[in-house]
Amino acid sequence: MARSITTRCSSRGGKGRTVAGLWGLVAVLVLVGVGGWPAAAAAQVTATARPGATPPWNQGILPITPESYYHAIECGKQGGDDPPCVFWDTGLCENDDFTLAAYSGYKQVAYEVWVAVQQGQPPPEPDYQGARRTRVTISVTPTQGSNNVLTDLILIRGGNPVAPVDRYVSAGRFTFDYAAWAPTGTVTLDLVSEARTISCVIEPVVLQQFR
Repeated sequence: MARSITTRCSSRGGKGRTVAGLWGLVAVLVLVGVGGWPAAAAAQVTATARPGATPPWNQGILPITPESYYHAIECGKQGGDDPPCVFWDTGLCENDDFTLAAYSGYKQVAYEVWVAVQQGQPPPEPDYQGARRTRVTISVTPTQGSNNVLTDLILIRGGNPVAPVDRYVSAGRFTFDYAAWAPTGTVTLDLVSEARTISCVIEPVVLQQFR
């Protein structure tokens, strides 16, 4: 009799465990269905302008004009190992996972002049039309020691993503038109990766100092 009672209790316990397991599975499916499963960790950083850049500039990243063309030439003439007006993007959106670099028409002109000055050559007059055709490219590379893999870069203005004109994720290169960088509103760069998303907020006062 005792053996019979034990058998029935074990049977009921097993059934209870089976029902509990089914309810656990249902809960997981509900979480997945409604997007309630915990998301990858996110982080936010705020961009700052690199200090000490001369000659000063407060018009933001623009297509090359006669004014910005000769301004960039004067910038490149400064020489030195790391002039802030040429490498204004150093430390852009600084974070533990990725290093960002920017390339624009202004930087193209300033850099060409800087290289010539570094080599002891007279400052050149770079190709104006070539600089006019240059758009804004952001390159993303892992920081030293980071194993995180970039899966996308999303530029957001006014709460809406701005489509790049060229996108090469495996190389970490994303190219945008100049309008995306106008210093009339806040820009957010979302660095989407396998481990987490890092959102870099760039305020208009900082965008004004980009070149």
